[in-house]
Amino acid sequence: MPHAAVRVLTGGVRLPPMPSIRDLVKLYKLQALKHMSQNFIMDERLTDKIVKSAGRIDTKDTVLEVGPGPGGITRSILRRKPARLILVEKDERFMPTLELLKECAGPLNTEVEIYTADILRFDIAKHVPMSENRLHLIGNLPFSISTRLLINWLNDLSLGRGAFQNHNTSMTLTFQKEVAERICAEIGDAQRCRLSIMSQIWTQPFLKFIIPGKAFVPKPDVDVGVVKLVPLKHPKTDLPFELVERVMRCIFNMRQKYCRRGYSNLLPPENRDEMTDALFELADVDPTVRPFELSVDECLRLITVYAGFIEKYPEVADYDYRARKKPLNDNID
Repeated sequence: MPHAAVRVLTGGVRLPPMPSIRDLVKLYKLQALKHMSQNFIMDERLTDKIVKSAGRIDTKDTVLEVGPGPGGITRSILRRKPARLILVEKDERFMPTLELLKECAGPLNTEVEIYTADILRFDIAKHVPMSENRLHLIGNLPFSISTRLLINWLNDLSLGRGAFQNHNTSMTLTFQKEVAERICAEIGDAQRCRLSIMSQIWTQPFLKFIIPGKAFVPKPDVDVGVVKLVPLKHPKTDLPFELVERVMRCIFNMRQKYCRRGYSNLLPPENRDEMTDALFELADVDPTVRPFELSVDECLRLITVYAGFIEKYPEVADYDYRARKKPLNDNID
């Protein structure tokens, strides 16, 4: 396809003439697959709005798009003329449309790289070397992997690895509306959960806007929220990610009960109540508040005192209240 002249527009550029996303979907008979949680956005005004939510993208930046599908969001990214655009798509059916977009990106001086890969196993550090320039992670995520991917990336962020070896990385991602609200839920919000605390320890999340389900093809049963997560320059803890997740999982596993109830499951039955009360007192946290009423700082104090406790009694670290009951080697006094 011959390249046409590129005309500069407000907020980006116009791509060379090519079929619309809707036409390409019909041309290549690209049906969304339910088992892969695929839903297409055909409205370019919405894809432009998603990319705008990522903030400034300039000619020195790199963008990695997760699951571009037929390329709706990809077009909107290309209009911003990043230095590099990395597309990670698991479904090989979309390769022809993405290759077409790559060809049309020629006049924009954007280097486009396409990988057929599962983003959960994709080695971002291998493809994006450490740089002072910005890295934007953008994607209309399949519902089936969205929470898992975010947890993986928060773990990477806590360790400064993968996409987060760069100091200027941000995430602009879609989630089911309820999940998006949970990520951003403030103290006292009934939606506040483990994901809220963990997201807010390492990032500042912003719920940018809600996309109605009817905007997708096929229409999902839920609306979708666009969330931008900006890594904090100074994370609120340097405690190990696995430890944070373990404590938060126990506390929020019983979200409607007093927070001490879930927290106590971190401890073996012997002297559990006494130990729980002592740790809450040491952390200076009210044991009778509900988990969603805990601040990030209070959660971190509870994790810190638990970390000190298992340092003194290492055998407790392996205790799992869900496993078959077995006595510890030594009593804890």
